Amino acid sequence: MKNLSREIVQRIEDISQPVKIMHVCGSHEHTIMQHGIRSLIPEEVEVVAGPGCPVCCVPSREIDECLELARRGITITTFGDMLRVPGSKGTLADARAEGADVRIVYGVNNAVEIAQKIDNEVVFMAAGFETTAPTTASEIVSGPPENFSVLSCHRLIPPALKFLIESGEVNLNALIEPGHVSTIIGTKPYLPFSEKYKIPQVVAGFNPFDVLIAIYMILKQLKNEKAEVQNEYKRAVREEGNIKAQKLLDEVFYIRTREWRGFPDIPDSVYEIRDEFADINARQKFDIKIEKGEDVVTGCICGPILRGVARPEECKLFKKECTPMNPVGACMVSKEGTCNIAFRYGSI
Repeated sequence: MKNLSREIVQRIEDISQPVKIMHVCGSHEHTIMQHGIRSLIPEEVEVVAGPGCPVCCVPSREIDECLELARRGITITTFGDMLRVPGSKGTLADARAEGADVRIVYGVNNAVEIAQKIDNEVVFMAAGFETTAPTTASEIVSGPPENFSVLSCHRLIPPALKFLIESGEVNLNALIEPGHVSTIIGTKPYLPFSEKYKIPQVVAGFNPFDVLIAIYMILKQLKNEKAEVQNEYKRAVREEGNIKAQKLLDEVFYIRTREWRGFPDIPDSVYEIRDEFADINARQKFDIKIEKGEDVVTGCICGPILRGVARPEECKLFKKECTPMNPVGACMVSKEGTCNIAFRYGSI
């Protein structure tokens, strides 16, 4: 294994050139930091983390929507990481401490099971990218109990990438695309970024060899003056993706424009539940109308970190006021968050 790593690193060094590569996957950042990949490759090959943590990307408005429901006496179910993500009026953990019925579940099916056992209204806060959205859609079409509904916070990766490319703020030259998301959407949605913006891209798996090979493939494209979408993760990702899952997503959701944490409105970047399933859409069922809240906690630079223009070490709160035990910003809450990963593995 060590010899293989050395060979890949040597190949990277042989064709190295200045480049800024962005990935958009918490699992990729975990691999990069855990295995010290940034220390293995030339400094001129910069790998930056983008908005790859689905929990971190949920804006304060959507936390505030859940807080509003919780304080009305509705049972809120969601993933454990969501409890400490800050809204503009506190966190779900705060609401639970005040007596609200906020429960941790491992998936939407657990939330449905809770709704089947209690008389109270139950709302599942559905966060995640295209990877987890099909499981939410599947439960919606399966006819859940009348006291069950969903607050959709699902987001789409390609629109965020388009926003980052066109903003010019990151000045990225290439992309490592997320393997999990790509198992659902395939490789075709990334094609416009190579065709229009001449950006080399590689869909990659999650072990250190996958990441190193993806970096090498990108440098090889640059050397050959090519810009295309290559699939390093062929063992799991097909060009067409998961057609059945895509049809299910189209059946249940429409795509709307909304903000992400640290971003303004990103066009066509959020899944919302179609009117045909209005009785399962918590926003419609309970007539929730919450204005945009403040995403930025004083001193926190979570926004720039999510946009790939800053690293956790640049934040004055990092490892001081802000730690995994006492997270100030959303990027420190989840194990997929860039700050949480940097805290655990150091400045590598």
